[in-house]
Amino acid sequence: MSVFGRIDGAVIDGDLIAHFGDAFREQRRLADGAALAPLGDRTVIEVAGPERLSWLDSITSQAVGRLTPGESTELLVLDPQGRVEHAAGVIDDGASTWLIADAGDAEALAGWLTRMKFRTQATVDIRADLVPVGFIDGGVVAAAATAAAASPHGTALVWADPWQRISVGGHQYAEVIEHPAADYAWRVAILSADGAEVLAASLDREALAGLLAAEALRVAAWRPRWTTEVDERSLPHESDWIRSAVHLNKGCYRGQETVAKVHNLGHPPRRLAALHLDGSDAVLPEPGAPVYAGDDEVGHLTSVARHHEDGPIALAILSRRAPVGDLVVRADGIDIAASQQVIVPADAGATADIPRLTRLSRRPTAPDPRDSVSGAGS
Repeated sequence: MSVFGRIDGAVIDGDLIAHFGDAFREQRRLADGAALAPLGDRTVIEVAGPERLSWLDSITSQAVGRLTPGESTELLVLDPQGRVEHAAGVIDDGASTWLIADAGDAEALAGWLTRMKFRTQATVDIRADLVPVGFIDGGVVAAAATAAAASPHGTALVWADPWQRISVGGHQYAEVIEHPAADYAWRVAILSADGAEVLAASLDREALAGLLAAEALRVAAWRPRWTTEVDERSLPHESDWIRSAVHLNKGCYRGQETVAKVHNLGHPPRRLAALHLDGSDAVLPEPGAPVYAGDDEVGHLTSVARHHEDGPIALAILSRRAPVGDLVVRADGIDIAASQQVIVPADAGATADIPRLTRLSRRPTAPDPRDSVSGAGS
């Protein structure tokens, strides 16, 4: 447990800090940039060596080969069928690439990377000595957290979550005028043990928030993560993850053919939706609770939270054929009404720009700029 867990008032659930006494107040302060959250459910992996970026570029979904010191992005590791196996935030400092992974995935991700090295000049190490903390940029705690961040090679290790906007090479399926992630300026500072001690000593309890607060802001921003939204069937399209973690125009990598096929021609078999749950009952369903349309089970909850403004909210992975209207979540024998907001439409993929076949003509035609969209892999 980090030094933050020893602060008076910290409520521990397992080995994680759930809250510091008032989850709703902490959530409001976290959203306002007036608090930070110790992220004991994340683990940092260091990838070092002169070939680290070109190697990671060749085996993951993101274009990381030209990352500059301090630049942030996100990557996925896909299986040959394009399904998500691992996910991580990425920041490079000019000498090492730092991956921020969900704790439950870190060992498997580090193991897979190690097996894939072959003769690559790169090393992979889980850095259990480092302490990640999350905050919203621009608030009063941002400067303190940034100043406390480790900088082993001269660049402060502060990861900027790319989910706030569509990344270069990415694509958004959500058909909304203003995406709820627009205000989600989420940052993760990576602290040394000493840096965490200094930062903890400089903050009062009002400037601290638990994971319940951090998760509520994430769910409200429709932000997927490995621990909750990924199972053995997950494609990045289903949770709109192409928005931040997939570069559609980069070189070949494992799973690229499926990514291109589903994006350009097909429909993902499932889709992520945001649910606003009826709060009149005291029951808050757990992740995994089934979702029904009438008598038909059409999916399940992946993430659930109580939001300080929106009340009980959830993310759910649904069948592509699930209706877009109101649904019901069943928990402990109780049916909970759920108002649905579509994140990934059922026709996702059909709405993407598709390269057109050139028709025969007696006169030459200009190339279609849409032909730059990724087609099948190598």
